[in-house]
Amino acid sequence: MSTNVNDMQRLGSSRFEAINTANGSMVKALQAIETERMDYSKKSFEKGGALVEKLFGVKTFAEAVRLQSDFAKSAYEDFVAEAAKINEMYSSLGKEAFKSANVETGAQPPMAAPPSKAQ
Repeated sequence: MSTNVNDMQRLGSSRFEAINTANGSMVKALQAIETERMDYSKKSFEKGGALVEKLFGVKTFAEAVRLQSDFAKSAYEDFVAEAAKINEMYSSLGKEAFKSANVETGAQPPMAAPPSKAQ
């Protein structure tokens, strides 16, 4: 009887340790994502401030439009690149979370059911 209790305690302890390890890696990944988002926001804000300074110095309306167009194009390209980077970070986080869950439980990823034959 005590062997079963000891086995249960060891099993519970190992699962607890695995969950703590997985949570630790998830926290680090989420912190990295948030740091990346904060850096992007800071850079974006700085670029916007630089645009305003440049706009104060323009002499013609055409020059102001050109500056604004260049800024909009650059901001869009930066946003798309940042979104792809953040998406990849979240994707890696999800893969890591499921990998550690599958290792702990011995579960396999879900498989798609075979297509049913319509009659």
